[in-house]
Amino acid sequence: MLNNQFTTKRTSLFLIFYFLFLILLNSCSTQKEIARSAKTDVLETKALQSAHVGISIFDPAENKWLYNYQGDKYFVPASNTKIPTCYAAMKYLGDSLVGLRYKLDNGEFIVQGTGDPTFLNSEFKDQPVFDFISKMSLFGDVRFSASNWQEEHLGSGWSWNDYNEYYMTERSPFPIYGNVVKFYIKDNKLKSSPSSAHIHLLFQVDGLIAYPIDSITDEYIDIKRNLNDNFFHTSKSKNKFKEKQIPFSTQGYITSTLLLNDTLHPKTRIYWQPEELASPISLSTIHSQPTDSLLKPMMHRSDNFFAEQSLLMVSNERLGVMSDEKIIDTLLKTDFKDLPQKPRWADGSGLSRYNLFTPQDLVAILNKMKNEFGMERIKVSSQPAAKERSAVTTRPTAAISMVKRGHSPAWSLSAVSYIPKRASCLFSPRSLIITRPTLRR
Repeated sequence: MLNNQFTTKRTSLFLIFYFLFLILLNSCSTQKEIARSAKTDVLETKALQSAHVGISIFDPAENKWLYNYQGDKYFVPASNTKIPTCYAAMKYLGDSLVGLRYKLDNGEFIVQGTGDPTFLNSEFKDQPVFDFISKMSLFGDVRFSASNWQEEHLGSGWSWNDYNEYYMTERSPFPIYGNVVKFYIKDNKLKSSPSSAHIHLLFQVDGLIAYPIDSITDEYIDIKRNLNDNFFHTSKSKNKFKEKQIPFSTQGYITSTLLLNDTLHPKTRIYWQPEELASPISLSTIHSQPTDSLLKPMMHRSDNFFAEQSLLMVSNERLGVMSDEKIIDTLLKTDFKDLPQKPRWADGSGLSRYNLFTPQDLVAILNKMKNEFGMERIKVSSQPAAKERSAVTTRPTAAISMVKRGHSPAWSLSAVSYIPKRASCLFSPRSLIITRPTLRR
C-alpha cells in the first residue's frame, strides 16, 4: 500500500513537472517565433536597413515581456501620442463631454468654453449646447469668459508652414464648425461653409482685386489663407478645384463668437471678454456628446484636432484651465509616474517634433487602459474586416514597433492591444495588427 502511495505521488509530481516543462517550452517557442518574425519581417527588411527600429511585445496575462529590441530607446511617436491622450480622456472626461459652463449674472449669461470640438461639428447631429445658447440669447446677452484659456492656437513644436492644412487645425477654447472652412463648387460657383462676412471670406484674384466668394467661377484654382487672419486668396492651378477644408484663424474666442452671431442672428449680444473674471464664480454645466463618440474617430482615423482638444478638455476638467504644459506635467507626475522610461510629451496629437516616447512606455499605457477600463469600454460595435480578423492575435498581447529611417521626418508605429480574436475596440482595427511597418509621415 505504501508502495502504491509512493508511486502515485511520484506520478503526480512527474505530471506537474511535465506540464510546467510544456508551458516553459511553449513560452520559449513563442518568444523564439516572435524573435524570428521580428528579424525576418522588420529588422532584415531592405527598406529598413538604414532605419532606427524599436520593438516591444508584452504578455499582460503572464505579466512579462515576450520580446524587446531597443524597447527602452526614445523615438518620435508621431500620431501614437494619441495613446496617452486617449487614456487621459477616458479617465477624466467621464461618460459624456462637458460642452459648456455658464451662470446667470445680473441679467447676463456668463459662459465659459471647455474646448469641446463637437460644437456645430457636422459629424454630431444632436447639438444640446447650441440649443441651450439659442434659448439663452432670447433672454439676455451671452458673454464668453476667456479666464480658463492659457494656450496658443498652434502647439509647441508644430510645423507652422502647414497652417493651411486640415490636419493642423488651430486649437481654441470654444471650437465651432470643427474650426475649419469648407470650400466647394455648387452651381458653377465657389461656396463656403460656414459663410460669414465677419471673417472676411473675400478673395484676391491675381493679387489685385477683391471679390465676394460667390463671384468666383473659375474652377482651376487653389485657395490659401493668410497666416494671421481670415482673408483667403486664390491662385491659378492646373488641377480642377473640387473641395477643400482649410483651418480658419481662431483668435481665441473672436472667430467663434462672430460665427455664432452669424448662425443665430440673436436680438441680444453674443461676445467675449479678454480679461479674467474679477472673482471666481460657480458655473453650471451643459453636456454635449458621449465621450467615446469623440474618442473613437480620434483613434480610428488619427484625428489631430480631436486629440488636441481632448487633452485641453482633460486639462480643463482636472486643473480648471486649458494648458498642455500644465496637464502633461500633472499626468507625468501622477498617472504616468511609473512608466518604464519618462517620456518627453509636448502635445495631444503627435504633431510636435518634441515628443519622445519609448516602445515600452506605450505598451505600459495600453496595459493601464486594459486594467483600468476593461475590454468592454474599449470594444466598439463595428467588426474588423475578415482579412483583418484573421490577423488579430488570438492571445491578449501588447506590442509596439517604432521605425525611423535616417534623418527623414517619416515615422511608423504599430500597436497591438489586448485583442482576442474576432473582437474589436476603440482603436482602429489596422492599429491592432502586427504588420510589417510602413514608413509614413
